Amino acid sequence: MTQDVGKGNHREAYVGILLLGIVSLLGDIVYEGSRGLVPDYLKFLGATAVVVGLVGGLGDFIGYALRLVSGFLVDATRAYWIFILVGYGLIASIPLLGIATGLEIAILLVLLERLGKALRAPSRDTVLSIISRGVGAGKAFGFHELLDQIGAIIGPALVAVAMFYSSNNFRLTFSFLLIPFIMLLVALSYTYRKIGSKTAIYEQKKTGERTGKLPKPFYIYTLAVLLNTIGLIPYTLILFKAAVMLDQTQQQWMIPLIYVLIQGVDAPAALLSGYAFDKFGIKVLILPFLLSLFPSLLAMVSSELTMLIAAAAIFGLVLGMQESIYRAAVAELTPISSRGTAYGIFNTAYGVGFLVSGAVFGWMIDNQIPFVLTIFYALAMQFPAMISLLSIRQEKREN
Repeated sequence: MTQDVGKGNHREAYVGILLLGIVSLLGDIVYEGSRGLVPDYLKFLGATAVVVGLVGGLGDFIGYALRLVSGFLVDATRAYWIFILVGYGLIASIPLLGIATGLEIAILLVLLERLGKALRAPSRDTVLSIISRGVGAGKAFGFHELLDQIGAIIGPALVAVAMFYSSNNFRLTFSFLLIPFIMLLVALSYTYRKIGSKTAIYEQKKTGERTGKLPKPFYIYTLAVLLNTIGLIPYTLILFKAAVMLDQTQQQWMIPLIYVLIQGVDAPAALLSGYAFDKFGIKVLILPFLLSLFPSLLAMVSSELTMLIAAAAIFGLVLGMQESIYRAAVAELTPISSRGTAYGIFNTAYGVGFLVSGAVFGWMIDNQIPFVLTIFYALAMQFPAMISLLSIRQEKREN
């Protein structure tokens, strides 16, 4: 009888993981599908390069930095599903771009979508960690990221087809994204009915901790991820270097394919690393930390296309692990009672890391910094990151 109950609990957990993954997949179809189109659309509405850059930077800042606030509010209120529902609801701003009457309205809608990301992410990750506790956080986050990335591939492909058949009609293409958004609302409503009311029950069963204090190993881990991310070149600069090179041969059509390669590698890497995490624990993270050296070095050593493609492929491997087992490790290191705050802090550090790395590597590219300094910089970030990661196990034993 006990065995049957256990199987039933596992079945419910897998259903919950699948449903949350489908919700993320549909959300990605809408907002990831729009990301490659938004800069051109703002330009079409009269934005200068400076405005486009500021909107992109401000959007990323909102998407990551405000997770610190929303994570704290999640823990204070336990209103996980309110944040999830409002956060996904704000994706409506993307199809609304199709009826935006001017540049200012379009900018506001773009920033609202990023606000929605900040609101829903800590709550969604917390709920995912709660309902998956019995089946393994690594598998849960890995499978969730797999479905997420499928949406991230389908979305841009659908937008490209819509732009082609509408003769580059921005408004019609954005309006077309209303269809997957309605599908998202249906999936979100069904998911809430299936697991929304059970989240509090799972939470009570899985934890007896009521303290709000985050343990020291979590902060060490967050520092390790911050250093790791600061030392990893962003994919945008890999694509930038490819664009500079391909512009000379009029082969710009290859740039989106390199981005698809990153997304395509990301998906299976997330799933496989999730299973490895559940089997071997946090020490598995040494692998993506080591791999983080190679995209930076390969992309900076030359402008040969093969080098950039290799950098993109390895970046995809690292990204898949960052989006799955990096998040799973937070669940292993923190009590449920403070997990929303933990994910807020973690995601903020992650976003700051890529902000710094983008500025540093961008400066290196613009000023043609000698390759030996690139090696020094990458090692200076990744080596202490790995030391910090390895020290977590000792810290946990002492506690």
